[in-house]
Parts: sequence; structure tokens; C-alpha cells
Amino acid sequence: QVQLVEVGGGLVQAGGSLRLSCAASGRIFSINVMGWYRQAPGKQRELVAEVTSGGSTNYADSVKGRFTISRDNAKNTVYLQMNSLKPEDTAVYYCAATLRTRPWEARPSDYWGQGTQVTVSS
Repeated sequence: QVQLVEVGGGLVQAGGSLRLSCAASGRIFSINVMGWYRQAPGKQRELVAEVTSGGSTNYADSVKGRFTISRDNAKNTVYLQMNSLKPEDTAVYYCAATLRTRPWEARPSDYWGQGTQVTVSS
């Protein structure tokens, strides 16, 4: 039983900032990758940013230079600092983690949070 709980969505004007956080809890042995995805109405879910346990990061081109992902391995928590927000950033943002619940698991599994709404007004 693993839970990912996101906090920090809301309504902000264009040019503003928001910070999302996501804490993973439950039976966790190790977490390989934590990341953020988003899904706008009528669109497919897309990767926003991800960070490995070693700190390597990957960003969608559309958010490079504006968003920063970070991670606290001791707290199993990932953050997304979103600056210079644009109306096109409006979406439900989902936290995701690829993790093992037992040390003997051959492959890690993907877990998702419930999502948090981010709305950017023009």
C-alpha cells in the first residue's frame, strides 16, 4: 500500500508562481524516479519533469527555464517550483513515482497521486 499525496495547486495569474509538493508514504523500499505529469482538458497526459534518486532531472521543453523539480530522498517527497506561469500551464498535475515495495522485486512499479488542479488566468 503506497500513497502519493499532492499539495499546492490553485489559481494564479499569468506570470505568477506556485509550488507543488508530493509525499510518498506506505510500504516503500526504494524510489527510483519521482516526477510530475499534467493533463489538460481534451489532451493526453504528458511528462512535465522527473528526477532520479541520484538527482538527475528531465524537463519537458515547454517548461524548461520556468519550472524546477527537486527531491528530498529522506522524506520521499518531490517538489515542483513553477515560475512565470502561463495560461497553457493550466491542467491537473499528477505526481508519479517508480518504486519498489520489497527489495526482491525484479522491477519497480509505477504509482500515481490523485492529482491537483493548477489554473493560470490570463
